[in-house]
Amino acid sequence: MRLLPLAPGRPRWGSPRHLPSCSPTLLLLVLGGCLGVSGVAAGTRRPNVVLLLTDDQDEVLGGMYVPSALCCPSRASILTGKYPHNHHVVNNTLEGNCSSKSWQKIQEPNTFPAILRSMCGYQTFFAGKYLNEYGAPDAGGLEHVPLGWSYWYALEKNSKYYNYTLSINGKARKHGENYSVDYLTDVLANVSLDFLNYKSNFEPFFMMIATPAPHSPWTAAPQYQKAFQSVFAPRNKNFNIHGMNKHWLIRQAKTPMTNSSIQFLDNAFRKRWQTLLSVDDLVEKLIKRLEFTGELNNTYIFYTSDNGYHTGQFSLPIDKRQLYEFDIKVPLLVRGPGIKPNQTSKMLVANIDLGPTILDIAGYDLNKTQMDGMSLLPILRGASNLTWRSDVLVEYQGEGRNVTDPTCPSLSPGVSQCFPDCVCEDAYNNTYACVRTMSALWNLQYCEFDDQEVFVEVYNLTADPDQITNIAKNIDPELLGKMNYRLMMLQSCSGPTCRTPGVFDPRYRFDPRLMFSNRGSVRTRRFSKHLL
Repeated sequence: MRLLPLAPGRPRWGSPRHLPSCSPTLLLLVLGGCLGVSGVAAGTRRPNVVLLLTDDQDEVLGGMYVPSALCCPSRASILTGKYPHNHHVVNNTLEGNCSSKSWQKIQEPNTFPAILRSMCGYQTFFAGKYLNEYGAPDAGGLEHVPLGWSYWYALEKNSKYYNYTLSINGKARKHGENYSVDYLTDVLANVSLDFLNYKSNFEPFFMMIATPAPHSPWTAAPQYQKAFQSVFAPRNKNFNIHGMNKHWLIRQAKTPMTNSSIQFLDNAFRKRWQTLLSVDDLVEKLIKRLEFTGELNNTYIFYTSDNGYHTGQFSLPIDKRQLYEFDIKVPLLVRGPGIKPNQTSKMLVANIDLGPTILDIAGYDLNKTQMDGMSLLPILRGASNLTWRSDVLVEYQGEGRNVTDPTCPSLSPGVSQCFPDCVCEDAYNNTYACVRTMSALWNLQYCEFDDQEVFVEVYNLTADPDQITNIAKNIDPELLGKMNYRLMMLQSCSGPTCRTPGVFDPRYRFDPRLMFSNRGSVRTRRFSKHLL
């Protein structure tokens, strides 16, 4: 996790604008709910927060973990501060609770933006991709504006760059394919700058800007379409090799990949970088505007993504959804008041921590939430002797249809994402849960699949950072049992119990009696009913 320096800036406040301010009732809630972030002098305005979220941007050299390597479950975790088994969004479909009526009724009122607005008096602004099924007619259509958002500019369904529809505070606006007025990343930049121009100066603000880049179809702005012509996907040690001793879905990949597959993934990698250049432009414009208005020094800025991405690792051409570092690790860059420049933290953090962190910045009592994550604010401020977690949970429900793919007639039903060359990236039994552990002495990943094999994968990332060798059959059976138990416990955790000491924490206590049922048989970790 890299912490960016504060840029110098002179306070320069604009005049009040015409946007609505707090009602007297809301002011009472503010006084009772958010007392101000620790270390902020009395009478000082509470900090602003900006969250920049890209789509499918991997980061294997540093960053934070996501609890699910797929867009909608991961975004739901960011908004709620909860693991997927607690917010119940398991895939990108309405049936999987992605922006469903159930999600809207149960989870949306308790997201951190809703708390910021109702309890802390923040102006809340959203622009970009929300959840993959947002705008579906069966879930309220584009008229639905989630609770907690003062200003709402949300993309209908999944990422696009042209020919899309936005919900502007509940009213549909269609866009075409004219770059100067329709390119989505630029549109998001413009509406964000408009918000900063016309917002109220009497309330702090929270902005969430969710870009389509670098998600497919990887459509770069015209001026960037020839960039990075000499760039290719990384040829690391796990590139274009057979995934031996791994789950069957990984073993089915064709090794070596065909030349056409390699050309395809290299081109995709290049185009992904091209789309991110427009995100660079957006960030630059935003920083300059905050600096010009004198608000930069009182604003926390978070930059991250919803999930990672792979390009040729273990001969899987392009996608996400897998349990490996390239799919579950994303960038996290932060700057803001009290953060020293050029720091990197090695603490184990996850995107379920973003909500608690932002609420902590606003001064909200986290004990009043049901969030699974932890506030990063002490880490960001360089606290010493900090007690922190040593493991996080990753869980994913595989997707597959009970029909044969007509483009790949030799494949059995139940698989999906079989492109290119009929290499499948997902299946209905690609359902797994993992404990990702990091401590002073251990850097491990333990995973179990919910399939007929009850397949287990274990990696020592200190010795094997590319996760090539599955050591499940060679590891100490006692340690294997402890990891199985820890996984079972995390799969049923909620709130504070998700933050209990992990296997390699000195405070950890293992009671093997809990591994047995009343009839004396071994009790194995079960997947939540919501993940089946």
